[in-house]
Amino acid sequence: MGTNTAQKPTHWRQSGLHWWWLIVLLFVADQFTKWLVVQNMDLFSRINILPFFDLVHVRNYGAAFSFLSDQGGWQRWFFTVIALVISVVLVVFLRRQARQLTWLNLGFALILAGALGNVIDRIVFGYVVDFLDFYVGGYHWPAFNLADSCIVIGAGLVIFDGFKSNRTATE
Repeated sequence: MGTNTAQKPTHWRQSGLHWWWLIVLLFVADQFTKWLVVQNMDLFSRINILPFFDLVHVRNYGAAFSFLSDQGGWQRWFFTVIALVISVVLVVFLRRQARQLTWLNLGFALILAGALGNVIDRIVFGYVVDFLDFYVGGYHWPAFNLADSCIVIGAGLVIFDGFKSNRTATE
């Protein structure tokens, strides 16, 4: 494998934190779309958009796919703490990485935007607002939101970067 020619950043603008504007934009978009759903749709209501897609208004008290949603409330703070710790770690990673590590930095930025979007819901409401419902026939993918999409796409970019990267394992 080759070596990474990117230098360690000396200023945040030379680091992965140059994606701060995207993090803020996605965070605001996530919060705004959730607000629109809460303000305009009754809980558990559904609006058919396409033959395979509905807007819904549901609450997720757990994590992905409602994992641990029926645990009596402790999971709210557990997932909040995990998301906050991950967010701090991602900010540190972004600050320490060279700007040139585009896919990795973009992936971390998307994960950070999504984690912050969902953690705000957990802190304020005790649950995450989900509203995107895709399905085929009677099979429904669990409802999700923009923050969840950011996390999944960001994780995909981090994995992609790991496969395409020519950085050595010791860097």
